[in-house]
Amino acid sequence: MDVLADVLAALRAGTPVAAHTEAHAPWGLRFDHTTGAAFHVVLQGTCWLTPLPGDVAFEPVELGPGDVVLLGRGVPHAMASTPGTPLTDFRPTRPSATTPFGRVSLPGPGARATVVCGAYRLRRHRPHPLLRDLPEVVHLPAVPGRHPGLRAMVQLLGDELAGHPPGAAVVAPSLVDALLVYMLRAWLSETAGSPGWSGALADPVTARALDAIHGDPARAWTVEQLGAAAGLSRAAFARRFTSLVGEPPLTYLTRWRMTTAARLLRESDRPVAQVAAAVGYGSAFAFAKAFRREYATTPGGYRGASAEVHLDVRVEGPQEVGRVEDLAR
Repeated sequence: MDVLADVLAALRAGTPVAAHTEAHAPWGLRFDHTTGAAFHVVLQGTCWLTPLPGDVAFEPVELGPGDVVLLGRGVPHAMASTPGTPLTDFRPTRPSATTPFGRVSLPGPGARATVVCGAYRLRRHRPHPLLRDLPEVVHLPAVPGRHPGLRAMVQLLGDELAGHPPGAAVVAPSLVDALLVYMLRAWLSETAGSPGWSGALADPVTARALDAIHGDPARAWTVEQLGAAAGLSRAAFARRFTSLVGEPPLTYLTRWRMTTAARLLRESDRPVAQVAAAVGYGSAFAFAKAFRREYATTPGGYRGASAEVHLDVRVEGPQEVGRVEDLAR
């Protein structure tokens, strides 16, 4: 069972949005809070990632060619040629319907920097521990020999945007979509062994239990059965799982069942009774009661409600502003 793929499939809400930014010093861009996760990829030149004035969520970070940053909680921030440079709002334009990304051009007399700026649409109702454990800023510098997959992805993305070869409108968004996986892989590898989700996936005992839960969420798992699958006694397993994941095994099981159920309600037309059975509930009534505790609405109400929430990333066309939408809750 690919637990990371399973989690991302449940968290994502549509395709990511991005803009190709070419800026000449002095320049500064302001990015407001998003309900998803913001990211930046420096293709050429240097710049700084800084908190907005008055916001001390993180320390300024100097970025160079090939550096990647992921702001997993979508905190407000700025990108600038140097700290303290006056900021303008990030408002990309889309020259044509076939352009894969929006574009930002900031003229100036100084050095040029080329950056891909964007956001991933993520559902955040009772966030999964993977999102909960992400720091405000994940900085993945371009160090030779480290994270070769991520480095190759950045190179491919830069080539598509610089050369605009045939099919770039299809390839470039797919690369940005895959970039999230490579960033998370790099972060997980760098924090393996630490308490939290990265430690849980790296720990063979907890990973086996997570595989069991994600592989068969409908099964009436007990802590003893999960411990046996992981190769530990009930008590030792419960302590280890809770320490790494941040919640007891059966609490996580319920969380994942409800996450899976919400996804089935959004993405299929299965009757509620079938959704209930798919996540381990013997009756639609018991399932509806558990679902209401998590989502403050009935399964039918959740399915029928519009879950559209606007991200603070906009793409302007020649005549109108098209707001990028996030389906997260």
